[in-house]
Amino acid sequence: MKIKKEDLPITMQAGNMIMRAQADCGGITLGYNELPAGTDFTPLLKGLNHDSCHCPHWGYVIDGKMLIIYDDGKEELVTKGDVYYWPAGHTGIVKEDLKLLEFSPTKELNEVLTHVGKRMAELAG
Repeated sequence: MKIKKEDLPITMQAGNMIMRAQADCGGITLGYNELPAGTDFTPLLKGLNHDSCHCPHWGYVIDGKMLIIYDDGKEELVTKGDVYYWPAGHTGIVKEDLKLLEFSPTKELNEVLTHVGKRMAELAG
C-alpha cells in the first residue's frame, strides 16, 4: 500500500491545524500532521487517565519543534530531523509550526482522538 499525504483523509481540522490519517494498516494508523505553534494538547487531554495521551506514537519530525511532557514530569524537545517514540503517558505543546509523520496503534489513537474531539467542542461552546 502507498498513499500520497494529500490523499490521506483529514481526521481533524481547526484553523491552521490539519491532521490526516489512514487507519488500520495492520492495526497501525499512518498520520501526517501539520500543527501551528502554540497548539497545546494538555487541555484537550483533560479527563483521560492522568490527563494525558495513553497512545504510544512513533514518528519523524519533518519541520518545527514540539515539547513533550511525560507523566513523570520529564520533558524533551523534538525538532526537525528527529525520529521519536513517545510511550503512553504524555502531552505536547507545539513550539514552532510543526509537520510530522506518525505511526500509532489504531485502537488507542481512536480513543484519544474521540476524546480530543469532544473536548474541542466543549471548549468552543
